[in-house]
Amino acid sequence: MSFSGRKFSTSKAPSSAESGSKIHRQFRSAHEGHRPHAGLDPSRASTGVVWCTERANEHGFQDDPASWANLGQGAPEADDDIPGSFQRPKTIDISVSSREYGPTAGIKPLRLAIAALYNAHHRQGKESQYTWENVAVVPGGRAGLIRIAAVLNNAYLGFFIPDYTAYNEMLTLFRNFAAIPSPLSEEDSYHIHPDKIAEEIARGTSVILTSNPRNPTGQVVANPQLSQIQDIARDRATLIMDEFYGGYNYTSGCDGTTVSAADNIQDVNEDDVLIIDGLTKRFRLPGWRVAWILGPKEFIKAIGSCGSYLDGGTNVPFQEAAIPMLEPGKVRNEMKALQTHFKMKRDYVLGRLEEIGFKFKHVPDSTFYIWLDLSGLPAEINDGLNFFQRCLEEKTIVVPGIFFDLNPAKRRDLFDSPCHHFVRLSYGPKMDHLKRGLDAIEKIVKRCCNQASSFYGTQLIERTAMFTDTVKLARCYYSNTPTMAQPSALNMKKQRSFPWDIHRDSLLLLLLADALDMS
Repeated sequence: MSFSGRKFSTSKAPSSAESGSKIHRQFRSAHEGHRPHAGLDPSRASTGVVWCTERANEHGFQDDPASWANLGQGAPEADDDIPGSFQRPKTIDISVSSREYGPTAGIKPLRLAIAALYNAHHRQGKESQYTWENVAVVPGGRAGLIRIAAVLNNAYLGFFIPDYTAYNEMLTLFRNFAAIPSPLSEEDSYHIHPDKIAEEIARGTSVILTSNPRNPTGQVVANPQLSQIQDIARDRATLIMDEFYGGYNYTSGCDGTTVSAADNIQDVNEDDVLIIDGLTKRFRLPGWRVAWILGPKEFIKAIGSCGSYLDGGTNVPFQEAAIPMLEPGKVRNEMKALQTHFKMKRDYVLGRLEEIGFKFKHVPDSTFYIWLDLSGLPAEINDGLNFFQRCLEEKTIVVPGIFFDLNPAKRRDLFDSPCHHFVRLSYGPKMDHLKRGLDAIEKIVKRCCNQASSFYGTQLIERTAMFTDTVKLARCYYSNTPTMAQPSALNMKKQRSFPWDIHRDSLLLLLLADALDMS
């Protein structure tokens, strides 16, 4: 079905801004389900971030990434330039034993190190402690989510909007649960309140998935509310807590504190809380693909086993190399350095955006994302897809907000998505990339605002001229002695007609001016 003949909403045809936008047409085409190859569903091939990267590649990003500002992909700067941060390994010793297949739940020494880290940072003084049997090592966060999804029972699974784009594919692929969306309110910064969790459980939801700190909004649910949420869910629902951004916490004075549901668990083998984290974000090693899941032993046993048919397990040499990084004191110092550095970058980016003219109702207090509201911009760039397209033309990548309006199996129409007028902007990259990207955004906004000012200025001049002519015509029409200087008025007077429908607004202004004796 062609774009021109299709309606994307039961109540609306595509707007003129959307119909005339190449990037909108590409987005819609990718979601029509067109299958040129019999066994292929291309709509399942990529997440929103990958789709954006593919569009950037069409503009030359793949050929020369160093000249671009990639503020789209959720990757932190990976160099060893952050003051106070430990040096990452530049070489890895590959043991003979690591040549063999590794256990799909991860090697025991790494599982022991992860359990010890969480006990030191989140379980001090608590009777119930994590052991290596409470940890499964997985090849990245997405693989961890897929493993969790594979072992869930038949259930209603609640998720929140907006949230991490990759959840969309996970929630679509598996049929052992029904995914139920729950939109959050922009007015209170998309916060997940304890009452919201209680409502979800009351309507039959038995599994709840969320990122915390929150991607893409940059907000965190911290104690005491996080503890209240866990109390409400205990013995009633399984919580899946995606804590990859837990180290990017700016709420405690950059003291190295990491936000985690592990603080509030009463019994590590009874509380149905699954925590997923890894080296990707807070250790700034996304290329290593080493992540982990903590939870009750029964869950972890199943999650470890299903790796045998899903992903085969995590690279063993990188698991071995990760162990020394997880010494609790070393991690605490690393988090202090991380928080100080990224808070500085956050403040710089917010300041630049405010200078450009963007307004912020809420300052992000975690992650390295800004949920940027475009609604105050001129019409041609006040939605995420068109703004994204303009950024590509300036060698800058952002992610349109519509991708965070999770829509598993495309059951909802996204035409009126509340995320449509947002983009996610990452301040994960190095400072020079941030400056380059912000310069590009400033250029785009100024250009479009100048064009809009010129357009509306021309319209105002034309309206003023029309008003002046209408005043002359009307006065001649109603005058007892119309002159030859207004032949059109003479003709109208003879025909006893006046074009009210064309000049109604101007005549109303004229009547008002005469009434106020301002004419």
